[in-house]
Amino acid sequence: MNYDFKAFDGQVAAAREWLGKEYRGLRTGRAAPALLDGISVSAYGSMMPLKQVANVGVEDARTLRVQPFDAALLKDVERAISAANLGVGTSSDGAIARVSFPELSAERRIQLVKLAKGKLEEARTTVRIARDEAWKDIQEKERKGELTEDDKYNLKEELQKRVDKGNEELEKAFESKEREMTS
Repeated sequence: MNYDFKAFDGQVAAAREWLGKEYRGLRTGRAAPALLDGISVSAYGSMMPLKQVANVGVEDARTLRVQPFDAALLKDVERAISAANLGVGTSSDGAIARVSFPELSAERRIQLVKLAKGKLEEARTTVRIARDEAWKDIQEKERKGELTEDDKYNLKEELQKRVDKGNEELEKAFESKEREMTS
């Protein structure tokens, strides 16, 4: 009764990583450098990711400090951040841009929680699809005679345990993000 769950485990891990990445992009009222990851800056005649032209750091709970490697790019960096429509304020002192994140309203927090829940459901769907693929593979191996019927049902139980564990990890990530967004 040996069945290789590597493909299934890989898909669950990918769903978990995807959810984590999506959650890092959700603004929670706290400044995090990851919130600026998707921004591209017009520099040296081409579009470049912000992190390739500037150092981004946290100044305080609601402010990020963006220091371009080349001071001549400061205005371009500010323009790119403003164009990203993140709902943030930018200011500069000539060498460093500061990105200020306003306090989130209660209404916006509710919207963010709904969005996070939607992302959780997408990740769960990925786990369900992976489960269905693994189950079809197990059934096919039983039809070919590679597994007994008892093996098939034992593997089904093992598969369900892995699904439950994967969903539990996704739920924990959601609960953590929800606490972060509502506090």
